[in-house]
Amino acid sequence: MKAKVRAHANIALIKYWGKEDEVLAIPNNSSLSLTLDKFYTETEVEFSSEFTSDEFYLNGVKDDATLSKVSNFTDLFRKLKGINDRVIVRSVNYVPTAAGLASSASAFAALGKAINVSLDLNLSDEELSTYVRQGSGSATRSLYGGLVQWTKGNSHESSKAVRIDPANFDIGMVVVIVNSKEKKISSREGMKQTVLTSPFYPAWPSEAEKDLDLMKVAIKNQDLEAIGKIAENNALKMHATMMAANPAIIYMEEKSMQAIRLVHELRAEGITAYFTMDAGPNVKIICQLSQAEVIKAKLLKEFNEEEIIVTGVGPDASII
Repeated sequence: MKAKVRAHANIALIKYWGKEDEVLAIPNNSSLSLTLDKFYTETEVEFSSEFTSDEFYLNGVKDDATLSKVSNFTDLFRKLKGINDRVIVRSVNYVPTAAGLASSASAFAALGKAINVSLDLNLSDEELSTYVRQGSGSATRSLYGGLVQWTKGNSHESSKAVRIDPANFDIGMVVVIVNSKEKKISSREGMKQTVLTSPFYPAWPSEAEKDLDLMKVAIKNQDLEAIGKIAENNALKMHATMMAANPAIIYMEEKSMQAIRLVHELRAEGITAYFTMDAGPNVKIICQLSQAEVIKAKLLKEFNEEEIIVTGVGPDASII
């Protein structure tokens, strides 16, 4: 019982921040993302009754620190199948881990789909999204290519993801890797702290839902200018909410602000460019893919080549 799957990272244009149910990973608001082709995870799983214990390897190195999370996640599927076979998981991340570039999204989407295939569970992507959500919330969106909505829901079955648009128009991102190291405050910890202590947080879920409605109209119209404006404003609201937590959660770094300044300069020059940021310092610039090299050339005046990645729209998670 063996399978290997590749899943791509996604970057949320409408963020989710905060959970209604920690155990089931049900969020406080719905969200929407774009799947990217340049960032992905490849994961191979093998189940056997002859294995004596679970094992997890990340980028070729045995990772006992993450093993319990992988095992607990796999238990969801073992229970569904009615087996107790142990598993060996080998995962390679083509995304900097825990740096705010959605590595956990692609990782758990790849792991969940590989388990689904290897155990012949035959779950549809929509059904599977309700399970991978419990490994990493944003993984529910990485099962699909294009533009994907994760509907908040209120139960295991109803909190799920669906593709809303294949994004087959001129859209892409230029990713500025300000810092690829693991962030000091994890998203999980940051969410809890924000929900508990930020006086701005009560307004966040309803604001995010309003932004989602506006975003879906912009996507339907393939209006990149509107998509960018809504995404940028949504990201700033999320970061403002985090900054108001006690103690404050500040993911932005000096180089993040440098990249944001260059985005403003690009817009002044007539280039469609808007930024978004997740729980990390890295800046993602929403743009016309056809103009990405122009944006990269501007960034290269202040950033190194290896700090800039141009990416188009990523595909569905797939068996390889």
